Amino acid sequence: MSNMASHKPLGRKLRLSAAARRNRNPPSWVVVKTNRRVTLSYTKRNWRRNKLGI
Repeated sequence: MSNMASHKPLGRKLRLSAAARRNRNPPSWVVVKTNRRVTLSYTKRNWRRNKLGI
């Protein structure tokens, strides 16, 4: 288990928050507009399997 500091540098914190924003499903209006052709985001990432490399 890695040790994550509670007080992070600003650059690392911004990169972590950007990765957290990217790690979501597309909005429901996109799924409806594309007639369910787009249902998954290709940037989805699991915290245990895929590491960010920050």
